Amino acid sequence: MKWSFMNKPSDGRPKYLVVNADEGEPGTCKDREIMRHDPHKLVEGCLVAGRAMGARAAYIYIRGEFYNESSNLQVAINEAYAAGLIGRNACGSGYDFDVFVVRGAGAYICGEETALIESIEGKQGKPRLKPPFPADVGVFGCPTTVANVETVSVAPTICRRGGSWFLGFGRERNSGTKLFNISGHVNTPCTVEEEMSIPLKDLIERHAGGVRGGWDNLLAIIPGGSSTPLIPKSVCEEVLMDFDGLIQAQTGLGTAAIIVMDKICEFATSAA
Repeated sequence: MKWSFMNKPSDGRPKYLVVNADEGEPGTCKDREIMRHDPHKLVEGCLVAGRAMGARAAYIYIRGEFYNESSNLQVAINEAYAAGLIGRNACGSGYDFDVFVVRGAGAYICGEETALIESIEGKQGKPRLKPPFPADVGVFGCPTTVANVETVSVAPTICRRGGSWFLGFGRERNSGTKLFNISGHVNTPCTVEEEMSIPLKDLIERHAGGVRGGWDNLLAIIPGGSSTPLIPKSVCEEVLMDFDGLIQAQTGLGTAAIIVMDKICEFATSAA
């Protein structure tokens, strides 16, 4: 949807892709896993997304604390340049496309897209008034799309396997796959890619070894990162991990960072 905003006649200004890899929300570290273990996937995704929207370059804005991930990403970018996959005449296509890494300085507000753009430009990371929106006036005053790491990274796989393959996961209006962080009081905390609409209980028991002390020891779960309302055990039994299922449960999918709390947890302490 966002990418389509860039599909308009050129007015002479270059277009840019900005990838939000700031990931500053507590309990959320799924994008870090991509940059740590498969940074080439993100670089390839930048090329696919950039070509689709006619962008001149991609700026990957990465959280300052992700030093090793930033280094891995830069190595992958350098390798892509050396192989002729990005840069001038990328992949021999006649299309020029550059990829740059910009490291943040720890400000949580830079997760907001216009504050992130301000930071890339070397200014204080403060949100802009909207409109104008980034698709009209973004980085360096040019049309810009801001996308997250997971969205960009899955684009090459969808191109190879087809949209119908991706739509085959999950249920109607909630299709595709998703990276889920599972942390807190589980036996094996992990980040896993699963299909949308998987039952929350199945997700935890299949991939995280279940709740510490057994499912009956569960108190509540934050299903989508620290900005989403928690849900009690009675709701966790049946809820599906997708947009509609969690809205129905009066919470949200958010960043899909699942934080599990068992019965020894004190809500006041956790909130603090």
